[in-house]
Amino acid sequence: MAKKISAKARAAARKQRDKWKTKRWYTIRAPRHPWDFKRIGETIGESDEHIIGRVYEMTQQEFDGNFSKMHVVMRFRVTECVGQDALTTFIGHHHQTDHTRRQIRRYRGKVDDVVDVVTTDGYLVRMKPLIITQQRVQTSVKQDMRTRTREIIIAFAAKNTYAGVQNALLDGKLEEEIEKAVKSIYPVRSVAIRKSQLLQEGVVASDGMTLDEVHAQEERQAAEVKAKKAAALAAAMAEEAGESVDEDEEEDDQPEVAEEAPAEEAAAEPAEEAPAAAEDASTPDYASMTVAELKELLKAAGKPVSGKKADLIARLNE
Repeated sequence: MAKKISAKARAAARKQRDKWKTKRWYTIRAPRHPWDFKRIGETIGESDEHIIGRVYEMTQQEFDGNFSKMHVVMRFRVTECVGQDALTTFIGHHHQTDHTRRQIRRYRGKVDDVVDVVTTDGYLVRMKPLIITQQRVQTSVKQDMRTRTREIIIAFAAKNTYAGVQNALLDGKLEEEIEKAVKSIYPVRSVAIRKSQLLQEGVVASDGMTLDEVHAQEERQAAEVKAKKAAALAAAMAEEAGESVDEDEEEDDQPEVAEEAPAEEAAAEPAEEAPAAAEDASTPDYASMTVAELKELLKAAGKPVSGKKADLIARLNE
């Protein structure tokens, strides 16, 4: 036997709100330094508590347009929400697995390591370098290359802030320094920091543009784009209008050939031609006028001036 639904249960079901209607869109922004709150994506959530802690991933190609870095995946974690903006912290990057696997072959050597470094502003970062040699190498050579790579990474981090380390990881500056140092030990095919991970945050930098300045700049850029689009549209409309006027003037330049009536008909009906001539004398000959003259007459009469010559004449005859 089916249970009866109480009136309270039905009322509660009607009052139950739709969770999707309470959600809103947040703009995900890159860290203030060194990327000045760059817009990198969007996410949806019910409140700030649901957004904070989310990890957003994107390729470096999507981030800065570098097509050669399409295999590099960047990771950001939302740490704060200000209005509709979700502010993030860069927590590391990694190379896609298939790209790394393609670098390793049976006849090549692989030298990898895990290095923990501390930047000048107190950030603890873990890096995982990967060196691919031209041929297989002995373990002693690998150890020398690994030691040299570790020294370069630790020294570089000790002289730079976390923002500087981020730039060096993404633009390949740190990888170039490692390659110059280890190629004297043994010829290498490629050098890469295949993964980085933020283990502990340090002092938050206050350099760079504020969020209000970023919003103002984005509004100015949007206004400039809108003005350029409006100017281009107005120029296109003016060009189309000029072409239509030229076509009408060409039609005006063509002479109109009137059919000659037979002399007998003209002599037979003189009385009918007299009223017609009187009407022609009282009515202006709009067909012989130019488009500019017709538009002046329409302006004086307070009528629209758009359209072709036939439309203008019809509007004057009304």
